[in-house]
Amino acid sequence: MRQGLGDVVLLSAISRLVLVLAVVTATVTLVANKWRDDRPSDRFPAIVQDATVIALFMAIGTMLLREQLLTTSAVGAVVLGFALQDTLGNLFAGLAIQVEKPFRVGHWIQVGERDGQVHEITWRATKLRTKAGQFLVVPNSVIAKDPVLNFSEPTVPTRLEVAVGASYLSPPNEVKRAIHEAVTNAPLALATPPPQVVITGFGSSSIDYVALFWIDDFAADRIARDQVRTNIWYTFRRHNIEIPWPIQVEYRREDQPVRTDAHVAAAADRLGSVDLFATASLEARRQLASAGTHHLYAAGEAIVRQDEAGDSMFVVLGGQARVTLEPSGQEVAVIPAGGFFGEMSMLTGDRRTATVRALDDVQALEISAADFRELAIANPALLDHVSEIVAARRTGLDAARAVAAAAVVPEAKQTLLARMRKFLRVGT
Repeated sequence: MRQGLGDVVLLSAISRLVLVLAVVTATVTLVANKWRDDRPSDRFPAIVQDATVIALFMAIGTMLLREQLLTTSAVGAVVLGFALQDTLGNLFAGLAIQVEKPFRVGHWIQVGERDGQVHEITWRATKLRTKAGQFLVVPNSVIAKDPVLNFSEPTVPTRLEVAVGASYLSPPNEVKRAIHEAVTNAPLALATPPPQVVITGFGSSSIDYVALFWIDDFAADRIARDQVRTNIWYTFRRHNIEIPWPIQVEYRREDQPVRTDAHVAAAADRLGSVDLFATASLEARRQLASAGTHHLYAAGEAIVRQDEAGDSMFVVLGGQARVTLEPSGQEVAVIPAGGFFGEMSMLTGDRRTATVRALDDVQALEISAADFRELAIANPALLDHVSEIVAARRTGLDAARAVAAAAVVPEAKQTLLARMRKFLRVGT
């Protein structure tokens, strides 16, 4: 008995729902039918009519069958929300497109970096026919998010641009007239609105121009640009206007020697002002300057470090250097241009007795023991002269290191000279 009663209730509910659907459909159809003179705005297309029918049907059905639907509505809404998230997004975006009408079937539009002619607008997506004849299906949710460029509204003509460069030798007004002539002779370019030619910049090898013209069919934009570009070439040819080739100027670098004759001569003159080589001839100094190594040190850079092994000396050709004792960092002296240091290592092979750093950029000539040996063999009296100067300098350095003068003096001139002869292998 209960089952029979339930069946009757169910049939009654279904009958009422069918009746509601029929009434709603008929009402919407009568209101929006296309054969009425006073039909609503064309913003009420089929997709909007269907959505209206569904919305009214669900609203009335819920009121009629409230008790049967309330128990399942919450769960159903959650399930449908997750399951149809993308579909519902496309659906509502499609409704918005149909209502707002940013474009219509037949319009040429650009979405993102793709363009095409609108072929169909459905619940889920908009179908575009590309210029290659292919279908591009764009989800409505994508169109709702991305900017849409409509080439067919608000006016059908579409403006195109063609860029070209002309020689700097051609007057701009003459070039503009030639480009205008080329655009006018293009079959697809419209006379109204009139074309324009503007200068966009001064390039590395040409003055850059842009032709602005209009066409009435965006589908033919590539052909229109081709016509204008072709005409520009022939028009320029008739008017003797050059489209410059890409210009690239090549400079041949002539390698300059690091040490020129002028450098050697300047170094030789500087050696003449150094006490150690004052007695050497100009030719001997030139040989020494040519054999030595020229260096450039940055300000603050260490030239030699205390206790390092070494067998060369340095002559400061430019800049200044500071002499310090480690580890205290006590400054012993500042060596100006024309000064020298490291002579003990060159003459005796001793380790460096101090650290020398560049105060500013320093140009220095490094003279090795081998180079000095050639000079000493050619000038036998040179060692005696050098030993006197070096002995005096070493005494001053030892005094600066707070060593008693009495402990240094026993390093007599003859003892130092003997060590120098032995290291340089120069006979007595």
